[in-house]
Amino acid sequence: MKRRVLILAAASLLLAWVLGQLNHYLALWQIHVWCGGLFVTFVALRLGYRMGAVTSFIAGLLLDAGAPVAFGTQGFLLLAAHAVIFTIRARAPREETIIGVVIALFANLGLFLALSFLRIDSLVNPAPAWMRVFADLLVSQLVLALIAPWFFAVQTRLLEATGANLRRDFSRRLT
Repeated sequence: MKRRVLILAAASLLLAWVLGQLNHYLALWQIHVWCGGLFVTFVALRLGYRMGAVTSFIAGLLLDAGAPVAFGTQGFLLLAAHAVIFTIRARAPREETIIGVVIALFANLGLFLALSFLRIDSLVNPAPAWMRVFADLLVSQLVLALIAPWFFAVQTRLLEATGANLRRDFSRRLT
């Protein structure tokens, strides 16, 4: 279990780095991309609850390290998203990439709005701030839809390279 969590945390670190580079290049246009839903979807759909929860929380802490929020905020938000996705995953064909992308889009929408409510101060003029939030949300959703299949494939290949057989693990848990 520890090895899988570390491998998936490394994949999350890779995604955080890629998104950081993308945000660096988009800073010229004052656009920020946040794909928090992508950090939690694969592990919530394909792994057991405990392993996925630990991985999601670690990914959230990685995001917190470079964000202007209280440390642990995104960790607990991703943990909550993991619990919701894990609860509904029995109703969806979780090995299908398109289903994973759709769930990641919904998770990202919820997480993005929750984080925005936590970060926008009521004393500031909220109208321009919310217009900016919705512009960033639109760009974030487009980027997430484009890179989600790649990131799911990276996570699957990393788990396979370390000897994890997801199909065997599913059949063992179902019996």
